[in-house]
Amino acid sequence: MSHMYNLAIIGAGPAGIATAVESYMQGIRDIVILEKDQNHNSTIRKYYKDNKRVDKDWKGQKVELDGRIYFVDGTKETTLDFFDEILENHSVELQTHVEVQSIEKQEDYFEVFMAGRSIKAKHVVVTIGRMGKPNKPSYKIPSGIKNKISYTLDGCSDGEKILVVGGGDSAIEYAVDLGERNEVSICYRRETFRRANPTNQTDIANAIMHKEVEPILGINIDALEDVNGRVKVVFNEVDAQIFDRVIYAIGGTTPSSFLASSGIEEADGKPVHDDNYETNIKGMFVAGDITQESGGSIALGLNHGYAIACFIQDHQKVD
Repeated sequence: MSHMYNLAIIGAGPAGIATAVESYMQGIRDIVILEKDQNHNSTIRKYYKDNKRVDKDWKGQKVELDGRIYFVDGTKETTLDFFDEILENHSVELQTHVEVQSIEKQEDYFEVFMAGRSIKAKHVVVTIGRMGKPNKPSYKIPSGIKNKISYTLDGCSDGEKILVVGGGDSAIEYAVDLGERNEVSICYRRETFRRANPTNQTDIANAIMHKEVEPILGINIDALEDVNGRVKVVFNEVDAQIFDRVIYAIGGTTPSSFLASSGIEEADGKPVHDDNYETNIKGMFVAGDITQESGGSIALGLNHGYAIACFIQDHQKVD
């Protein structure tokens, strides 16, 4: 018989790592984390700008940590170092460049399917982040300018004319950062940036005041057009403008197709689970961003992992 893991975790973000490490500290062994990207915490690596502040109390939401992972305020870099360290200090197997396609419940175990192979596990925890599937605009992006459309700062060059679309923390941080070396505008469908944390609200107000960022507020975008390889943005209430690059920072969505293919029920755009984060399928759990209204709280993800580890150890037989 092929190897049977006690616990397979889909996604190596904070919730996935916390589930693995807290389970290990509970005495559970044979744990594997499956991550589709080249390293853990791909959302932080891709969508957080360098030196971005990372707060335990995300957006001011006070969260008391329940488990044994002590997470404190820091930066993008110190947060990644922190998770490097706790993975190194516990015998948890991390497999990268592995994209899980579906999960099937067998009689007394799960089979987790990947390209060309599968593994078996007694319990499965899905911790896929929303930003694994970033939101994209509803209008068509012409093929000739697709390389000018992005969802992170990757590919940006100094001296470009750039439009950032969005009004949350990431959008503001992108705009403020780029505004130091580029001609930058930020387009947001609302009149204010009230969704952002207070520090970012102050930063964008200062950038606008010093004319480092041009605000295009209370405006929607109707279409994009290709103008000799540059991006013409057609606004619904003001004149169109041409940019070298457009960056969308408009959040992410729950990976509904994956959840459905694995039999996990959803309601109101989130997977259904009980107080122990167990789904409608006994032995299959969810944790992290996909269980939250808007995602983003590392501390809540850590608490989810701790709760799941305790429940598995206390209520279900593991080897």
